[in-house]
Amino acid sequence: MHLKKISLIGAGLLGGSLGLAIRKRELSARVHAYVRRAESVEECRRMGVAQLATQNIKEAVEGAELVILCTPLSQMRELTLQMRPYLAAGAVVTDVGSVKAGVVQELEPLLSKVKAMFVGSHPMAGSEKAGLAAARANLFENAICLVTPTPQSPVCAVEAVQDFWKALGGCPVRMSPEMHDDLVSRSSHLPHVVAAELANYVLSPAHPREQAMVCASGFRDTTRIAASSPEMWRDVAMANRKNLSRVLGVFIEDLQEFQLALEREDAGAIEEFFTKARQRREKWRAHSDTMSAE
Repeated sequence: MHLKKISLIGAGLLGGSLGLAIRKRELSARVHAYVRRAESVEECRRMGVAQLATQNIKEAVEGAELVILCTPLSQMRELTLQMRPYLAAGAVVTDVGSVKAGVVQELEPLLSKVKAMFVGSHPMAGSEKAGLAAARANLFENAICLVTPTPQSPVCAVEAVQDFWKALGGCPVRMSPEMHDDLVSRSSHLPHVVAAELANYVLSPAHPREQAMVCASGFRDTTRIAASSPEMWRDVAMANRKNLSRVLGVFIEDLQEFQLALEREDAGAIEEFFTKARQRREKWRAHSDTMSAE
């Protein structure tokens, strides 16, 4: 893949990593980035994320063959409206958001009116660290990259988005926006809520000050993602609230069963709980390692 121009809308962790990866792999003659803050213009230039970083959205997207929205979910519709007059006919637009159904429903018709094509995508890669300073060129290597077309998606646009993630070293997987949101509500969104609540509860000032002293590596590793951007995860939780609420209900029921086993002093049920978890995680890890090796 080699394009004349790729535009990044937003240059935080994901947008910055995309710019570095695109330029490292020489996937486009030009990479332009739209940023909100004047300081980000200089930071993009210094890090080599794009040949041009600008606060002018027309300058960023005009003539681009591929545009990638790398902003919080709540900003995508407004930014799409702003850039729509300047998009070339036939331009492909995608995003890196963690929720797909609502984004696709909003952006697909908006862009089709100007003969641009929207196909949602979501690279399963990231970090609890936010901002351009955390960007790295290898972030998407061996990462599952979900591509979420609809029946209205032009085949050429779907293939272009899949080819893009593959060219970055990712592993594109196609599924519907609705299936995406159901699956990630369990594997991504629920763990963030759990990690955040662990941090909120265990580190609450209501507990003795010695509490923090006994929070060792297990607590650190389990709560790592609680350090992620509150703005981003507010948007994710709100956008996928129906799925997330449902899986939270099931999760709470499972915890209540474990609580009941404790109250009954049911050692067998408690051991089975931990055994099953270990077996399932080891099976997943072995499969994950095999996929990475391939």
